[in-house]
Amino acid sequence: MSTARTREQASKLRPRRRLSREERHRQLLDAAWRLVREEGTDALTLPRLSDEADVTKPVVYDHFGTRDGLLIALYRDFDTRQTAIFDAALGSSEPTLEGTARVIATSYVECVLEQGREMPGVLAALVGSPEMEAVKREYQVAFIERCRRALTAFTGPRGVAQAAFWAMLGAADALSHAAVTGEITARQAQDELFETIMSIVSRSSGH
Repeated sequence: MSTARTREQASKLRPRRRLSREERHRQLLDAAWRLVREEGTDALTLPRLSDEADVTKPVVYDHFGTRDGLLIALYRDFDTRQTAIFDAALGSSEPTLEGTARVIATSYVECVLEQGREMPGVLAALVGSPEMEAVKREYQVAFIERCRRALTAFTGPRGVAQAAFWAMLGAADALSHAAVTGEITARQAQDELFETIMSIVSRSSGH
């Protein structure tokens, strides 16, 4: 009997460790991302996820409720990771306008590229979902606020206008998407976003 076969049989005989709810949730999200990456968003259903994750259907329904609930959970997962990378990068950046602007531009584009090929399908599947619109707006407002705090030390007395931050976010999304589709390089997207951030801060100072 081969060593591999022996290991396989031994693995089947060992009792599985019971996962905590948080661990199970993470396992299901990882399986969902894998399914979207390999087969596309259309393949992502709750019954299919139960097969992919090797769990019963009630477990999947208990965690997500509906397919929209699962897709929204994927969006939240993406944004949580993006926020962690962004905050870590800001914490280690040079305390200058150029250093801060470069970190915002670089980390935003890198986060989208990391999972950018899966996210458009997830978002497209949720078009028209009021809950998704609310969640997306919540994260957009939170991201703008983090950028405002990071740039406050370098802006004029009036600060950066809210409209300018929304314009920056629109540029960040458009440039990142162009990098994902290969229309421009990641470096070009980062450089252009950097210049956009520098421009809006400069305008706030009256320069």
